[in-house]
Parts: sequence; structure tokens; C-alpha cells
Amino acid sequence: MYLPTHFEEPSTDALYHLIDAHPLGALILNTPAGLDANHVPFEIDRKSAGPARLLAHVARSNPLWQEARDGDAALVIFNAGDAYISPNWYPSKHEFYKQVPTWNYQVVHVHGKIKIRDDEKFVRGVIGRLTRVHEVRAGEATPWKMSDSPADYINELITKIVGIEIEITRLVGKRKLSQNKDERDRTTASQALAQRNSHEIAEAMQRKVAD
Repeated sequence: MYLPTHFEEPSTDALYHLIDAHPLGALILNTPAGLDANHVPFEIDRKSAGPARLLAHVARSNPLWQEARDGDAALVIFNAGDAYISPNWYPSKHEFYKQVPTWNYQVVHVHGKIKIRDDEKFVRGVIGRLTRVHEVRAGEATPWKMSDSPADYINELITKIVGIEIEITRLVGKRKLSQNKDERDRTTASQALAQRNSHEIAEAMQRKVAD
């Protein structure tokens, strides 16, 4: 990924926060059939001994788990928001006419080594934790849990799922938030995004201005 220094996010904690907030990752592998991408919700395990890990699951009918070998290189891309930026939003454009359109975004690239976990206990744990987190985020007053369904039904579904573990070897984060623009241009552009309900990137830009 092209990464000018002024767009780099060096904080590991900040990158983990972006992943937690945007857990649907594009898992990219170089398989015998060529490059393949799967979109999978992940959780981050930072509590176990050793390197942090991404944990997820895929359908048993997905060939990914049979094509990937333990230790294969994996790349997971998390898109943490994006927005088009019009040059008309920059005050300097109206003075000097030397601005062009661009696109602002936040993204995290996680490099690691994949391991297939065809393990019922592992799969149950991943499903249970993902469910607890995202039922709460969905605003459910009574969050759904696996025990809400008949045990034999859940047990059958779990046999159709395979777990995935990715040992994280490198994190690369990019926040392209108009840091290369004057403060007044960043401020007015963020305000224009907020008016258009692109609140996530607007707020991220405003935080950069405040920094």
C-alpha cells in the first residue's frame, strides 16, 4: 500500500480500535486457483499469550479452508470509512483555483499467517463472542444468544462451519484525512461532509484538525 508519512497511523491500539469498529474484513489468499478474497467478520484476540490473532469462521462449503495451508501468508483489509472530497469545499480553491477532487478514507491492512481450525470448541467460542458483541451493537434490548435456539439445531449448524485463525505479523494503517491541506481547508471539508451525513470521516478529519 502506498503510504506517505503524513497519512500513516503508527498506533497499534488505534488500528485495533478501527478493526473493532469495522470488523468485516476482506481476507485475501494466494490459492492454487489464484488470488481469492472472502469477506468475513473478525474478532481480535489480544489477550492470549503470544502474537495477537484474528479469529473468524467460514462455511464448510467454502473451498477456502481446504485450499489454504497452515502457515500460508494472509492479508486482511478492513475499510474503516471513506468519502469523496470536492475541491469546492476548500476556501483556498476559490482564491487560487489550485485544488482537485480526492477521496479520504481510513484502512487497516493486517498481514499474518493463517491456520485452519476445524475444531467445534473453537468455532463455538468465535460464534458466541461475535454474537454477544454485535447483538449489543445492534441495540437489541434482549440480545440473541445460541441457547435461544434448539441445541440440536445449533449443533448441526456448527458442523457446517470451519474456524480460521490468523497470527498477526504486521499491521499497516492509513488515515487519508486531508492532513496535507491547510487547517481551514480541512475544517470546511469536514463540515461539508457532516452536512452530507458522512459523519465518520467528517469526525475523523475534525479530530486531526484538533490534533
